[in-house]
Parts: sequence; C-alpha cells; structure tokens
Amino acid sequence: MNYHIVINSVKNVEEFKDAWTSTDYIELLDQFGFPGAENSKPEELEELLFMAISDFEGHEAAAILLDYKLSEHLNPNQIDQMSHDMLNDKISEEYSDISLHHQLFNINQLLHKAYNGTFPNTKATVIEFEITPNQNITKEIVLKVLDKTLAHNNIIKRLYADQLAGKEAFDAAEAIVWELKPTGNQSYLMTTSEYWISRDEFKDAEFDAEIVVFESDEED
Repeated sequence: MNYHIVINSVKNVEEFKDAWTSTDYIELLDQFGFPGAENSKPEELEELLFMAISDFEGHEAAAILLDYKLSEHLNPNQIDQMSHDMLNDKISEEYSDISLHHQLFNINQLLHKAYNGTFPNTKATVIEFEITPNQNITKEIVLKVLDKTLAHNNIIKRLYADQLAGKEAFDAAEAIVWELKPTGNQSYLMTTSEYWISRDEFKDAEFDAEIVVFESDEED
C-alpha cells in the first residue's frame, strides 16, 4: 500500500492537560486525606492535590497513584517495588509491559510536578500530520509510514524491524502509539513517548511511503 504524508508539527510535552479529570482529583484527594473536595472549584483541584500529596513521602504518594490507576494490572508487591523505583528510574520508559507506559507517564509527570522535580522528568511526543489515502488508518499503518522518515537509530526500527517490514504481526503498535485521532479530512494527531519517537529523529517533512501489511499463514 502506498501513502503520501505531510508532517505539520512535532513537539514534546511534559503532560497532557486531559490526563486527569476533576473526578480523578476528587477521588485522589479523598485517598490523600482531603475529603469533601467535590465542593472545591475545578480549577483549584490540582493545587489542592499537590498540597495533600506534600504530607506524604514520595514512594507513598506513588503507591497511592499506582494503585488508583493500575491496580487491575499490578499486584501489591509490584506497586510497592515500582513506587520506590520511580524515584530514580524512568519507569514509564523502562517497564517491560509497554501497554502501561501511557498511564505510567501520566502518573510520573503528576509526581514530578507535585514534588518539584524529585521524580525524573519524562516527555511525550505529539505529531500532527496529513495522510493520503485516508482509508482505515491504524496505529500500525502510521508507524510503518513514519518508519520511512525516522533516523536509522530510532528504537522502534531496532526492536521491531520485522514487524515494520510486514514479516511479523505488529501488535505492539497499539501500545507504542498512545493516541491516534482524526483532526480533519486527512489530518491526524498522534501521541507517543519521546522514548519511542523524538522530534529530532525526523528526516523529511513530506514523503511517500510504501508499506507491507502482515498476512498470517494461519487459516480459519
């Protein structure tokens, strides 16, 4: 399949404004010993949470946030270990289960902000682009197209060469790309970790790409 793509912008961000809802803040405030936050103004909730968090050690706060967001994926021992590791390591880039990286990024960045840099800083990459033909665009297709312009040392190229070439199924694409949403007739916004794609890895802003879709040999 052949595609034409135009990269309109690539930028790094340290947080997503919609990562935490007012409901999240209110429930977390209750867990941090500040009940009744539903009576507070929505624009004050984040600052109230930071004040409540300040009464806790960093690893204690991390454990509460990890349990709140990821208790269905992590057991208590994993949460305890990770809550300590987060103080020194970029867990949202290093954790083996990449499907959790997006939520770990949101948790890490809230803690980084609340503790004034005590937790490591991590970044996300936001890419705005146009693609034609605009037919059944998936995360896998976008990564295969972007492969044609990313630097040769890009980590996706190194770890998933066979998947990018269409020799193997590319299931990891669903976790590598955190969000892919249409913003216009042929335009999209994509978010991922800077760990996977950084803004200085792009060689061309406009290019053509031919990709190969993996076809399983298995028959129904």
